Parts: sequence; C-alpha cells; structure tokens
Amino acid sequence: MTRNRLADEKSPYLQQHADNPVHWNPWDEKALAEAKERDAPIFLSVGYSACHWCHVMEDESFENEETARLLNDNFVPVKVDREERPDVDSIYQKVCQMTTGQGGWPLSVFLTPDGRPFFVGTYYPDEPRRGMPSFSEVLESVAEAWEDKRDELEERADEWTRRVESADSPETTTSATEPEDDLVVTAGGALLDEADGENGGFGRGQKFPHPLRVDVLLRAYERTDRNVFLDVATETADAWIRGGLHDHVGGGFHRYCVDSDWTVPHFEKMLYDNAEISRALLDAYRVTDDERYADAVRRTFDFLEREMRSPEGAFYSTLDAQSIRKETDEREEGAFYVWTPDEARDSLGNDAELFVERYGVTEAGNFEGSNVLTVSKTVEELADERGESVEETRIALGDMRKRAREAREERPRPQRDEKVLASWNGLTISALALGGVVLDERYGELAEDALGFVHETLWDGKNERLSRRYKDGEVKVDGYLDDYAFVARGALDLFGATSKPEHLKFALELGRVIVDEFQDGTGALYYTPESGENLVTRPRETTDTSTPASSGVAIDVLVALSAFDDYFEEPARRAVQTHVSNAESRPVGHESTVLAADRHTNPLEVVPADEHDVWRGALGTTYAPGALVAPRPPTEEELEDWKDEIDMGGASVPVWDGREAREEGTGYVCRCFTCSPPVEPEALGEWLERLSP
Repeated sequence: MTRNRLADEKSPYLQQHADNPVHWNPWDEKALAEAKERDAPIFLSVGYSACHWCHVMEDESFENEETARLLNDNFVPVKVDREERPDVDSIYQKVCQMTTGQGGWPLSVFLTPDGRPFFVGTYYPDEPRRGMPSFSEVLESVAEAWEDKRDELEERADEWTRRVESADSPETTTSATEPEDDLVVTAGGALLDEADGENGGFGRGQKFPHPLRVDVLLRAYERTDRNVFLDVATETADAWIRGGLHDHVGGGFHRYCVDSDWTVPHFEKMLYDNAEISRALLDAYRVTDDERYADAVRRTFDFLEREMRSPEGAFYSTLDAQSIRKETDEREEGAFYVWTPDEARDSLGNDAELFVERYGVTEAGNFEGSNVLTVSKTVEELADERGESVEETRIALGDMRKRAREAREERPRPQRDEKVLASWNGLTISALALGGVVLDERYGELAEDALGFVHETLWDGKNERLSRRYKDGEVKVDGYLDDYAFVARGALDLFGATSKPEHLKFALELGRVIVDEFQDGTGALYYTPESGENLVTRPRETTDTSTPASSGVAIDVLVALSAFDDYFEEPARRAVQTHVSNAESRPVGHESTVLAADRHTNPLEVVPADEHDVWRGALGTTYAPGALVAPRPPTEEELEDWKDEIDMGGASVPVWDGREAREEGTGYVCRCFTCSPPVEPEALGEWLERLSP
C-alpha cells in the first residue's frame, strides 16, 4: 500500500491517517503550493488523537475509497493535529463558531488556495442523518459550487476572513482606569448564576470541569467570607471526585461528562485537565482541610507518574477514549474503564462486594450494559454497614482499588499520544509544584524533572526561543503564547516551591520573549509570535476554553515578574488595561484574566528569607490565593550571588529589597504594598487575615 504524506510526520494523530486512501498532506508550503498550482480548494480536517468523533469520521469516510476519490480529485486534503498547530485550529474554529454557532472536532473547513475559509462544519456522517447531509454529499456540493459559483465563494471567503480578522484585532482604545478592586467578587457572583445547584458544576447540559471557576469562587470566598461562594466551589469539586469524571480505580480525570449529573464521561484523559483539576483541588483542600480532595490529587499524580511520564521526565499528552474490548475485538469508547458485576467478581473475589457497593455496579449498568464507576456509598456508610472503623474501611478501599487496577491492566489499553507539549507540561509543572508544597516534596521533584526536560530539550538558550513539541527525538513547531506563558508560570511556581534561582531565571527569560514577540504597542497579546508564519490572520486567545486563555496566563506572568524586574511593569500594566474589559463585561469565560487582574490590583507577596522548608510547610497548610512566593537568601551578600546567577547582578529587585532575615525563621507578607514586620511562618495566616482587602 502507498502511504500518503502523513507517513513522514511524528504526530500520532497524523500517523493514524497515514494509510487512508485520502491523499493527505500536512499543513506546509508544499500543500499550499499544490492548491495554488491546481487552483483547487483545500479541504482542511483538524482533530487530535484522543478525539472520539475524529475516529468515527475516519472509519466512515476517510477509509472509504469512493469518498477518498471525491476528496483527491476535487480538493487538496490537509490534515492538522490541533495539539501541534493550535494557531491554525484557532483561526478556523473561530470561523466555525461565528458562522454556525458551534464548534468542535473534527473540524472540517474548505479553503481557497490562499487559505481563506468559505465553508465550514464539524463531523459529517457517511449517510444523511438527523438533518445532516452525508460527507460525500457535502464534497459534491462544494466541488460543484467551486466550478459554477466561484465568485460567490470568493466573496464569502473575503467576508469571513474580515470577520475573523476583526475578532482577533485588539481593542482600539485601552481602559483609562485600573481594573475594579472587587472584580474577583463580581466574577464569583456571575458564576453563582451559572451554577447547577442540584448536580454541581455549571450549566444544565454536558458537564465540563472548569477548574478556573473553582479558583475564582475560592478567591471570592477568601475575600468576602460569604459561604455561598465556598458552597458552589466545593459542590463542583465534590462532583468531580464523586462521579464518572474521576477514574476511581486508576486515578486521574476524564475529559468531561456527557450528562448533567456527572455519570458518563467522554473517556479520553488529557494532561491539561489532570493538571488544572489537581491545582484547584489542592486549593480546595487548603481551604476546607477535606482529605478527600488531597486523596484525589495524590491518586491523580500517581496516575501521571505511572502512565503519562516519559523516561526523560516530561509528560505525554493524552490517553484515547477508545480501546479494544476483548469479547468483541472491536474498538469501543470506555471499554478499558467500565465494569459489570461478573467482571468485578472474577477479578476481585472477596473484595467484589465492597467494590459493587462502593461504586454502584449493577446488572443493568449505566452505560451500554456496563457500569461507569461513581461513588454510590460514602466511606462512613460502608464502615457502618461493615461494623468497622472509618480508617479500616478506608484501608480496605485502598487495597481494593489497587487490586482492581491490577486486574484492569490485563485489558487492552487505550492508545497513548506520546507527544510532549511545552504548554501542557507547563500546567503540569505548576500543579506538581503546588503538590510538592501541600502534599509531598516528591511531587516537586517530578515537576523539576519535567521543567528540566523542557529547558534542556525545547528551549534554545542561544536564540531565546521555545519549541512546542517533542516526539521520538524530534523537536518541532515554534512555541506559541501558551507555551511561553504556561512554562513561565510553571517555572515561577517551582521557584517558589524550591527556592532554586535557576527556575526564576528561566521564567524571566521566557517573560522577556513574551514581551518582545507576542505583545504589540497597545498591550495586546497575540497567540503567535511576530516572527512566526503568516496565516490569514494573526490569532489571539482571550477566552478560557479547555485550557486557560494564553493571554490571561501571560498577563498573570508579566504582573508576577514585575515584582522581580521593573522591565515588566509597563508591559504588564498595558496588558491588563487592554484585556481587562473582556473580564469586566463577561467574567464567565474570562476567569484567567479576572485572576490576572486581581494579582495586578491586589498583589500578595510572601517572601521567606530564612528556613525555606519551614515556610513551605506553612504555605502548604494555609490558603494564600494568588500569592507570589518569592524566597530569598537571608543575607544581602548571598542575595547578590543569586542576582549574579539570574543575570541581574547589581539591579534592584523590588520584592527582595530590604527584606533580609532579621532572626531565625524570618519572612515577610505584603499585600497592596503594605507589609508585615519580619514574622515567623506560624504567623502567616494571621498576617494574611490582617492584610486582607
């Protein structure tokens, strides 16, 4: 069999399509040149390796010889992995949402030879279904229109391109004032209106985790002491760990739930979800001291270490939703994760009854005759039924989960996308760094390994450029704003957790590139670097989606770095003023910008100047939302050595100046430029309360 051009690509998603009869091309100059030479439209298909409906469309259409003939004869087919090229996906996803009111993957877009979109959709079936035309009907219709109505399609392409260019243009004026002092409380109030009081989470349909919303609610609670903010945050966190979103046997979290009560998930596991959910749960744990949240994070980090960590210490991208079911030898969504009572009895023996009772495993099932595991009975209820202590039952459940996981390992595993993405590793580094402070220093060591890989493999120190992707020894794709911002924040968080100045140095280096390559004169932040590839428009990413908006995290990073280097003060201020109007008018969907603006308006700094290990313990048990943890050596002489190490020798560093150790255990707590006297770690909570706005 002759393979198409995707055979030379490292992306697992592109490799999945290398044997299709479709003459797929990657997104590159050769494909675009072919379209211009043939004067043929481009069919652009965007997806990712763990995407269920991407697999369905491949099986139904891209493996079909007749459909492939229609594509090859009339179009230049181009396949894009959205995880490698989010810039391409961002542009055309916006077009889909503008013109159809929805988006998603697989994304199916028809383009003029120069890349302007004129027809867009998502999944198309192989036969007409539920009002949707078949994919072959779409192909025939578009090909005919290209021949007979070319002028109309060109006009539409111009109009759509203008619309997406306008959407990606920065505001023409910047805010004349600073963000509202109570923006985080306003955003928390908006989230209360979106909350599902019956099931937890937000909205009434499919349930996505939205960890940033929990962050905002917890911060609003800290600011106001209004229990309603805490209630909605913990109801959401409880839904995550109680329902089918949580892999109760193997640890970690699936992508989202397809129902309103968090029972049946979309089973793929994404690195970014597991990082962001863990970070929010760690904050919920520090606020409530509820051990259930800490346990869920421990199991998630164990899952990441066991199943998602590369030999070099970085983290892979995804686990597929589908796997082979032994009984049918067919790929099915969720096959690896679901259970029947017979499977429980065969695998667990005497523990089967505890398993069935804990997770509500029934003969009828809750998903296609099998059971997605959800917590049916609490530990306390099970302990009462078994006539034993809660601790004894907790130990029994832990042993049972281990046995169930070992039994599940005998099943065919979901495929793993072994791309290492800088941005998603950055999110994971932040989560693990916090875990190293709150739970166990071992998690901080995992974060250091991952950051070390990014620094050594993806960072070109000579040219000060970060690459996005590593796979099988190949480094590819210039980094986007999320790569720089997420890794910079991870490095900054790891500096706060470990007191190692090399991590701060890396964050500062990345921050300077953000200013130089991604920010324009108005303060607006773009998703692609100024020196990057010219697409039909230069995209911006200002709305939080499955990951935090890159602009929101970048603003947060710039504001934080301004505490160390005055160079960042003006870029940070301009970025806040340019972007904050979205957060003020529509806080839901702009939570990352809300949190960044809050750091700018209500800065909180914790500066351990001695006994960093003791301060780490205090920070691990005390909720200090949005705190910049900026450890420094106890003496000015040692501090000068640090400054030399981070290439700031002789410079004034605002967050460190005049804050040397005065006695054993000294540290400083500062909020809104009002500081405590030198205090010991035990006084951290007291001073956070005293300085609370």
